[in-house]
Amino acid sequence: MITHADKVLFPDDGITKGELASYYEMIAPAMLPHIVGRPVTMERFHRGIGEKGFFQKNVVKGFPAWLERVEVGKKDGLVHHPVVRDVRGLLWLANQNCITPHVWTSRVPNVDAPDICIFDLDPADDDAHRLRAAVLLVRDALAERGLASWVKTSGSKGFHIAVPLDGEASYGAVARFAHRFGEELVRRDPMNLTREFYKNDRGGRILVDTGRNEYSATFAAAYAVRPRAGAPISAPCTWPEVEAGTVGPTSFTLRNAAERLAKVGDLWKELLECKQSLA
Repeated sequence: MITHADKVLFPDDGITKGELASYYEMIAPAMLPHIVGRPVTMERFHRGIGEKGFFQKNVVKGFPAWLERVEVGKKDGLVHHPVVRDVRGLLWLANQNCITPHVWTSRVPNVDAPDICIFDLDPADDDAHRLRAAVLLVRDALAERGLASWVKTSGSKGFHIAVPLDGEASYGAVARFAHRFGEELVRRDPMNLTREFYKNDRGGRILVDTGRNEYSATFAAAYAVRPRAGAPISAPCTWPEVEAGTVGPTSFTLRNAAERLAKVGDLWKELLECKQSLA
């Protein structure tokens, strides 16, 4: 049951908590295969996106008996992340005013072995042509190494490029690969790409963020709603759509997602079946 379903979470759009929950219930068949078993960090907005939200990793009280959690270590102790297994889990997140579930790149019970590698391109401006060229450069450079990749909108400013893995490499190995690959991308196009994390140091260039691949780091789950006006979602798209420039980072939203899904289905379905080695 969704409490306070009429609470407005997106004031500019009139999107309520009930509508958010209905979205996650609708998208569950496509979303669940990508999120099941992954430790979740909740991005919560008790008063809607018009006010500052917060991130919650640790769930230690006030949760239903059926909710699965996974205990993972951190520098000064332990964290108990929620783990989603079904529609009920997605709706529980929504009922916590969790707009965006951010997930690990690994799954329970193998939390030390990532099964996906994420490259997050974060542009400093709205230059769609430059962003598109950068996304395609990542795809082509991965292909040179024999690695297939999939792409999704970030629902924010950029795109996420995903490389499915066989789960045999450690977090350390995957992170080292991602960081080295990111550095190589910058060497190929230093005018447009950077690895500088702080915006003041980027010189207007696109950040190649590989930090999503470190232990306990997260990325916005596929089909997750983002806390921005219009309720954009982080939606899988196709490489031809990126090449043609027909999709942008916020093209797909909570309110057009059902039409999109009915038209194209889960574009990341084959990603789930692809097991690639970094050896």
